[in-house]
Amino acid sequence: MADASKTTLHARPALERIMRIHQAVLNGEHPTATGLARELEVDRRTITRDITFMRDRWELPLEYNPSRGGFVYTRPVDAMPGAVITEGELFSVLIAEKSLQQYRGTVFERQLKRAFGKIADMMPESVTINLDDWGQSVTFRNTGIPKQDIDTFDILARGVTQQRQLEISYRKPRVKKAEKRIVDPHHLACIDGEWYLFAFDHKRRDMRVFKPTRMKEVSMTGETFERRKSFSLEKYLSGAFGVFTGSQLFDVVIRFSPDVADYIREKEWHESQNLREIKGGEVELRMQLTSLVEIQRWVMGWSGEARVIQPPELVRSVCKAGQLLEKKHK
Repeated sequence: MADASKTTLHARPALERIMRIHQAVLNGEHPTATGLARELEVDRRTITRDITFMRDRWELPLEYNPSRGGFVYTRPVDAMPGAVITEGELFSVLIAEKSLQQYRGTVFERQLKRAFGKIADMMPESVTINLDDWGQSVTFRNTGIPKQDIDTFDILARGVTQQRQLEISYRKPRVKKAEKRIVDPHHLACIDGEWYLFAFDHKRRDMRVFKPTRMKEVSMTGETFERRKSFSLEKYLSGAFGVFTGSQLFDVVIRFSPDVADYIREKEWHESQNLREIKGGEVELRMQLTSLVEIQRWVMGWSGEARVIQPPELVRSVCKAGQLLEKKHK
C-alpha cells in the first residue's frame, strides 16, 4: 500500500524541465532548485541533475549566485543547444516504429507507445524533413499474423518479469482436449513472427516450449520461483532451425539450384552455417541441427530447387512428404 503521507510526483519529460530552467534563468527569475522542484512537481535531486547536465554536457554558463539567491548565466546565452539528431538517425527511429507494428494486440503495445512518446518529447522542436514522404517509403508486412489474446499475453509477461508460477490449460497440436500444466515461465520470444513461452514444466521436469495461441486458460498460482541459472535461450536454441530441438546432432547438407542460389547467399540461415560454391552456379548449405522437423518443411518450400545431400533421415523425410504431396494433388 502506498504511503499517503508522501507527495505524489508527476513525471515530466527531461527536455521540458530543462527548457523551463533555461527560460527562468534567461528571464532573470533567479530560480532555485527547491522552487523549480515545487513548480515542476519533481524531486529536488532531479532538478540538480538537470542543472548538472545543462552545465556539463551542454556547456551552458549556469552558476548559483548567492547575492541574487538563485541561478544565473555568467555570460550571454543566445540559444539553447537543443537535442541534435541527424536525418539518418530519425529515419532509423521511423523504421523501428514501423517494425514494431507486429506487437499490436500484445501487452507490449502500450509500453512501446509510451516509449516512443518519451523519444518524441526529447526531439527538437523542429526537424527539417518530410515525414509524410518517409512514412510512404518504408513498410513492414507480415502474413499469417498470430491471433494473440491480450489478457493471456499480459499474464504471461507478468509471470516472466516477476518470476510468478503459472497454471495453464494447454492444447497440443492434433489433440482436442487441453491439459493442465504448472510452469515456471522463464522467457517470452518472438521467433519468425510467432510468440513462444519457454518455461519449466513441473509435470515433465524439464524446459518446454509453449505457444500462447494454444493456451485456453492462464492464471497465477500465487507461488514464485527462482529462475534456473542453467537456462540460456541462446544455448537452448543453438541446434534449432526455428524452435524445435532434440538430443541428436545432425550434419545437414542441402544443395540449391542456380535459380535460387542468390537467395541462399543473401541470408544467414543458422549460426553454424557454411556455404560452398558448386560449379555451374549451385550453392551448398551446411548446418548442424538437433531437429529435422522445421528444416524438412523449409526444404519443401523451395519447390524442388533444393536437394538434400545428408543426413539420410532428412532425405527419406523429404521424399515421403513429396510422395504424399503428389498423391493429394492427383
